[in-house]
Amino acid sequence: MPTDEELYNDLAYYTLAHPDPAFIHQLLVDAYTAQRADATTKPIAITFALIGLYLVVEKNFTGKQVQRVHMQLARSRQMWPSFSLPDDRGTMTVGDVASVPPGVERDAAIYQWCAAVWEALLGSRESVAALLRNELDIR
Repeated sequence: MPTDEELYNDLAYYTLAHPDPAFIHQLLVDAYTAQRADATTKPIAITFALIGLYLVVEKNFTGKQVQRVHMQLARSRQMWPSFSLPDDRGTMTVGDVASVPPGVERDAAIYQWCAAVWEALLGSRESVAALLRNELDIR
């Protein structure tokens, strides 16, 4: 049975080879990072994952748009906030997404996974929204 990391790597290959210019790979990275983050995860990785989920789920950004926001923030900010993450980060996992056949169904599952993880992390919503308002005037 493959590990979560192996499943993630398989999905990363799938999303990186994906022809859609919306760059669905960013969604995979952010959902996986937010769901698997622990005490050893760098604050920038957690911050970017939360920002990505917020922008995709609540603001309907594409992965490409999220990637641009990440790049803007990385150029302008040196210190990253600390987020308190709950133990429960959603019931949908990388394994659930990997079990869906490639194509439209798998793409939809990646979006569903983002929504499920974001719902579990809604306690960070106000901090993420404030950071985006203050740093990039994203409302």
